[in-house]
Amino acid sequence: MHLRKFLALGLSILSAVAISSPASADTIRDRQYWISDYGFNKVWETTKGAGVKVAVIDTGVDAQHPDLEKAMFGGTDVSSIGDASGYLPVGEVSHHGTMVASLLAGRGHGEDEGVIGVAPEAELLSVSMAFGAQTLNTDDQVAAGIKWAVDAGAKVINLSLTRNSKDWPLSWDEAFLYAFENDVVVVAAAGNRADGTEQVGAPATIPGVLVVAGVDRNAVASSAASTAGLSISVAAPATDLVSAFPGGEYKIWSGSSGAAPIVSGLVALVRAKYPELDANNVINRIIETATQVGTENYSSEYGYGLIDPEKALSAKVASVTENPLGSLSEWIELYRKSQAPEDVPSGTINTPIDSVEPVVTSSPDSGNLIMVLVYLAVGALLLSSMLRGSRRRE
Repeated sequence: MHLRKFLALGLSILSAVAISSPASADTIRDRQYWISDYGFNKVWETTKGAGVKVAVIDTGVDAQHPDLEKAMFGGTDVSSIGDASGYLPVGEVSHHGTMVASLLAGRGHGEDEGVIGVAPEAELLSVSMAFGAQTLNTDDQVAAGIKWAVDAGAKVINLSLTRNSKDWPLSWDEAFLYAFENDVVVVAAAGNRADGTEQVGAPATIPGVLVVAGVDRNAVASSAASTAGLSISVAAPATDLVSAFPGGEYKIWSGSSGAAPIVSGLVALVRAKYPELDANNVINRIIETATQVGTENYSSEYGYGLIDPEKALSAKVASVTENPLGSLSEWIELYRKSQAPEDVPSGTINTPIDSVEPVVTSSPDSGNLIMVLVYLAVGALLLSSMLRGSRRRE
């Protein structure tokens, strides 16, 4: 009898200790540091971006991924080699679009499993284009994708791509003007030094575009996963980003291509919270509430500062009548009128460097494993003691 009481007491103590022990941080969601570090989880109490359409003009989105299947609300293909739905990853680094989309509006799945986007109720539109296909003009694909996205009702367009030139083709004048005239916020990645982009290139040089630079986990400008330039607007996380990968997988990557959709998601949250604001005031709200880095009001590495979702969705911000990032129409009036079409500098869109890494799940915590084994051993002893006592009574 005393042995059974002792074993029962020991079992109850072990149970309490085992239950209170923290779970090993090996899930996908645990790796999304930017969700809590930047306060996105707090602003979800106010909005998750429901009803805001965001177009991802990229390599297509795997709509069958469990974290994205409920996030897709339409799409198209502008590459001529993809599926009409825009859901077939195409071209070189075809996984790029899926990874970008999941950071923006991933839904996750099951009980807090998988990737959750910063705007997990925004409605994604996938426009598939192809990087690296020499027979296809990437400039024309981008222009066609923007026009389609605007007509499809997008209020935000994400461009995680960069040209190897600060200049852009004439076809982009018309396409970007069409977006701005229809109250669309266009978000673009600054580019990466790792890709050979030492200074921002188009579309990050186009007036009116919300340009995103990248910082590391310590909120320091990344030397590889970002670049510098006087058109940078804000900075956002760009390193060690865990994302959905075609085929139901997950990968870790770095680059301003990942920082851009985090800001696009923030734009979706602002547009959902303040539907009365036009694109100019949405942009102004994001840059005015950014956290300044250093002593200067503006930096070529951080722009106006690090994004602050909580302030962006709650602070009082004075209204504006013009885009604080400049006017493309005025730029065209000043610079294009005397420029012949053949004088426009040529360039191509860079194919992003394929730098993804597999997600390695951490091994089980040895302390917890030992505790479980001890727990089972004590339980076995208790059961054995009870059975022996039962036989004696018989």
